[in-house]
Amino acid sequence: MNLDPKSLRLLGCLIEKEMTTPEYYPMTVNALTAAANQKTNRDPVVAYSESEVADQIAALRELGLVRAVSSPGSRAAKFKHALADVLEIDGEQAALLAVLMLRGEQTSGELRLRTQRYHHFEQLDAVEEVLHGLESRQHPLVTRLERRPGEKEPRYRHLLGGDPVEETGADPALSGPPEATAENLEARIAQLEARVARLEGAGGPTDDSPP
Repeated sequence: MNLDPKSLRLLGCLIEKEMTTPEYYPMTVNALTAAANQKTNRDPVVAYSESEVADQIAALRELGLVRAVSSPGSRAAKFKHALADVLEIDGEQAALLAVLMLRGEQTSGELRLRTQRYHHFEQLDAVEEVLHGLESRQHPLVTRLERRPGEKEPRYRHLLGGDPVEETGADPALSGPPEATAENLEARIAQLEARVARLEGAGGPTDDSPP
């Protein structure tokens, strides 16, 4: 599955509202626009128009990920997600995926804290067990990222937007050009050694000589 950011935001909102405010679910385009544009519990903050949301909902319906629902006494169409059915995930898994879709990559501790309104995980181990299940599926829905320098915990990222490009954390200033192969590096080292030898033989300054 390779969904764009708008689709991910809307699906995340639908899951969130289904679990946290079921009395307002399914949702109208107007309500879904307001949910997508919230300034809290969202990263990044966006400003979608109702027409953008309506167009995206139509695209998600074609993919079978969103369904229209008729509501007695309501003139406005309402919509609900079908992600749980399509991906065959349970409530715990849906809660973690929704928070990852709405707030980006996070540690298991952050996920436990931020899913409290969706589903109560008793222990951090319970969160990590569900994440492991999502990660070890035939078609993984979550991946664990390598810790960056200075970080204590690994972060997790959903894979509903396609496979991520892993960040190495390398300093660009310390990286050689693309063509700097091992052979080129060996040649440069040999040249430097030869230069040092010439300077020492001529009595010139070296790195160890006083100014």
